[in-house]
Amino acid sequence: MSDSRETTHFGERRVAMEDKQGLVNAVFHGVADRYDLMNDLMSGGIHRLWKDAMVARLAPPRRGSRPWRVLDMAGGTGDIAERIVNASVGYAEVVVADINSDMLRVGAERAKKWRFPAQVSFVEANAEELPFDSDSFDAYTIAFGIRNVPRIEKALADAHRVLRRGGRFLCLEFSRADVPVLSEVYAAFSDWVIPPLGRVVTGDAQPYQYLVESIRKFPAPAQFSAMIAAAGFKRVTHTAYAGNIAALHAAWKL
Repeated sequence: MSDSRETTHFGERRVAMEDKQGLVNAVFHGVADRYDLMNDLMSGGIHRLWKDAMVARLAPPRRGSRPWRVLDMAGGTGDIAERIVNASVGYAEVVVADINSDMLRVGAERAKKWRFPAQVSFVEANAEELPFDSDSFDAYTIAFGIRNVPRIEKALADAHRVLRRGGRFLCLEFSRADVPVLSEVYAAFSDWVIPPLGRVVTGDAQPYQYLVESIRKFPAPAQFSAMIAAAGFKRVTHTAYAGNIAALHAAWKL
């Protein structure tokens, strides 16, 4: 690899910046159909509580003078979108955007059975270059997806661009456990249980080896909060869950 090429991490590997997205896409193409099942197995179902907390923090309204629009980025299978439209009793309109067509396929198929299927649409889109007008959404959510974006700063800047003034930004992402004993147990579980479990459930351990490594490469909450602020957001906060295994980052476009 030429030294003149911009590089980034793909798990523990250094790869050319322009190659990372294709590598990430391959990971999710391979696990899309059993992605949510693996999330349940890896977290003991706790990820559902974290996502419920995220939507409760969003507090989508149930009425208003115009449609309340949410962009759920990297939301392919639709579990965040379903929570939002249900919480708003069908008032919110959610655009589920994802760069991976297989994840979108799974979500769109599931949405046919939801309580408010007409309130959700699915769009293939790159978080770094969103195909949406500026100032067009009331909220932007992303759960466990931002760490897979090659240029996180660009994704944050475009999130800020598409939000209306007064819009909310909410990002739920894995972090690094910082509680004694728990951190050691979680590290051992990540290394010795998650990849083999991925092999059993999906037939391939490698995608989950990458996911474990990508969590360790992601910025610590304080550092990521600084990145959110640098993108122009205000009132940036983060809330740690389960000993900092995950964190909810919240901010406003003012």
